[in-house]
Amino acid sequence: MRPRPVLAGIALTVAALLAAATGCAPTPAAPPASAPVPAPASPSAVPPLSDASTRPPIPAGPNQPAPAVTTDATLPRTPLAQFSNGLLPGTVGDDQGVTLGGIGSDIYPADAPNQYWMVTDRGPNGQIKVDGDKRRTFPVPGFDPAILRVSVTGKALHIEQAIPIKTASGRPVTGLSNSESRDEPPYDWTAGKRLAVNPSGLDTEGMVRTANGEFWLSEEYSPSILRVSATGTVLARYVPAGLVLPGADYPVNPTLPAILGHRQINRGFESLAMNPDGHTLYAALQSPLALPNDDAGGQSKVVRVIAFDTATGRATAEYVCPLADVTGFDPGADGDQSEMKISSLAWFGPDTLLVDERTDDVAKLSLLKLDGATNVLGGPFDDPRHSPALEQADLAASSVKPMVKTLLLDLTAKVPGLPKKVEGIAVRDQHTIVVANDNDFGMTDGKKALGPDGRLRDSGIPSRLLVLHLG
Repeated sequence: MRPRPVLAGIALTVAALLAAATGCAPTPAAPPASAPVPAPASPSAVPPLSDASTRPPIPAGPNQPAPAVTTDATLPRTPLAQFSNGLLPGTVGDDQGVTLGGIGSDIYPADAPNQYWMVTDRGPNGQIKVDGDKRRTFPVPGFDPAILRVSVTGKALHIEQAIPIKTASGRPVTGLSNSESRDEPPYDWTAGKRLAVNPSGLDTEGMVRTANGEFWLSEEYSPSILRVSATGTVLARYVPAGLVLPGADYPVNPTLPAILGHRQINRGFESLAMNPDGHTLYAALQSPLALPNDDAGGQSKVVRVIAFDTATGRATAEYVCPLADVTGFDPGADGDQSEMKISSLAWFGPDTLLVDERTDDVAKLSLLKLDGATNVLGGPFDDPRHSPALEQADLAASSVKPMVKTLLLDLTAKVPGLPKKVEGIAVRDQHTIVVANDNDFGMTDGKKALGPDGRLRDSGIPSRLLVLHLG
């Protein structure tokens, strides 16, 4: 179903929004050479949530009653140039009529009960077919991903704080592709002009916040995990072994399993969760690895989940998350298994993650058990030459036990008016789950997104945050 339009009478002045923003930086310039690698982060506890071990049993799957929607809040329209230039002056010239969006890539509870941390993705982008090939377009190439602290007042989302993500020298990271050989080369809105790649560019997706105010983010290009200061500076980026990003303006640490470098394009890490121990992160790939090739990966039904130690900057485990068969999950997908995605993780505990499994039209929440799952890290399935690849193997015959997945809530079936592309989830307390959508900055695919004059043909889909009370 289509979401409700933005409510009349809700207003958010850009001046007030920008006055609350922090972390302004100088006008961008060419990045310097890579900075030296810092010492690993020391463990820091996350803000405490209610002890999951005391959580009363919640009926799962088809027996789960429809949740009560206690909040359905919308982000008012804010011109993207005014938002961006208020944080980092001079970064955006013409925003092509695009307004701020894409803030539902992930959610994390803030200290106040009506406040949340959210993160944008790389910014407005699309694909246009030229001579039979799809080209990745960036209508607003100067946009810089940002972390937002929002509050809910009635049916409106108000931005209380905006933190641009910056390089070590204070420049915007941007959302542009890192490499022409590994990523889609970036083009302008016409798909006729090639833009320069940026080794510091980030397609941010998953997010958690530590008690000392730092953030950990996951992103799709490398894929990578990032440690970010409370003011938005990238302190370290952890990428697959063997990957180099010459010219990146922050420390780059090639400490993740090299096999992750075989991610499908635009299908890297889209999720991130943190164990209450304060130093163990969990990141899931959005889709199966492209092993032995892209076509095989697109039809696979297993996704890799990495456990990552923030104290050492290295993976400590690698698990297998089973993907649903798209035929029963979303009949409207016409049997295209590549439409299945893992878009968000949140700690549910004990030894349990909450996972958002979706297509563009259908989203379901399930519980993933860590206990009992096989750790394949460093084994034969981490060798890309192994045949069959993990993505194609008979797991039982290979003595690999995937994580046990149990349906908790069919969001699409149980929440009337649920927006499409639910990409962010958070666990607020024992019975409260928060979800948010990625509205793609109001863009649609391909040539329909922008008119002949380069102005946005807005989809009318707003950014929304819903608070659900279960059971």
